[in-house]
Amino acid sequence: MNDRIAVTNLVKRYGKRTVVNGVSADVNRGEVVGLLGPNGAGKTTTINAIVGLARPDGGSISVFGYDNREQWREARRAIGLAPQEYNFDRYLSIRDVLIFQAGYFGLRGPAVRARADMLLERFGLSSKAHQEYTKLSGGMKRRLTLARALIHEPQLVILDEPTAGVDVELRLELWDLLRELNGDGLTIFLTTHYLEEAEELCKDIAIIREGRIVAQKPTQELIADGASLQDVFLELTRA
Repeated sequence: MNDRIAVTNLVKRYGKRTVVNGVSADVNRGEVVGLLGPNGAGKTTTINAIVGLARPDGGSISVFGYDNREQWREARRAIGLAPQEYNFDRYLSIRDVLIFQAGYFGLRGPAVRARADMLLERFGLSSKAHQEYTKLSGGMKRRLTLARALIHEPQLVILDEPTAGVDVELRLELWDLLRELNGDGLTIFLTTHYLEEAEELCKDIAIIREGRIVAQKPTQELIADGASLQDVFLELTRA
């Protein structure tokens, strides 16, 4: 079994504008890897290409050995996506949000309902199981986003700004959840604008600027010799 996600020479254009221009990056199984960059650098487009929401104009993407064009069912089955924006069906209870999501992967029945209940319990949402998501706090919505990404038992979860808009206490709580999930063997790929979050969670960091990867190194190598991640980030993205 192939033990990595490999993005090779990825290109994505919208009209005459090249948003992603030759991005190559690897994520090994069991790692937490961060993708950093300023707004408009190509982070979300890269994620959308990996999960199949954007069709690349060039390059290739392999998800644990599955080509995400030729073997798209297997590739997508291996990935859970937690987007930055909330996009739940407001007419479903949060328990049904999870069960409905599992149906996209052909999963149904008692096992799915049991897993939904387990995830709600794990993320502290059991008491809200039969409420609509609009009645949840911001922190609970973030936890529901993560639970939904995990309902089909993916090998990789991709998080787009997982702690955007939450307070410090909740951010620390979500960090602990992500560490726990990674300790269980889950591979995590995330984007974030919080550099301390990347430094705290990520073993490796890739920095993207104007659609190109300008650095991909272990976090400790990026901040060697006493440099802060903020200094390195600013140097690479403002050059």
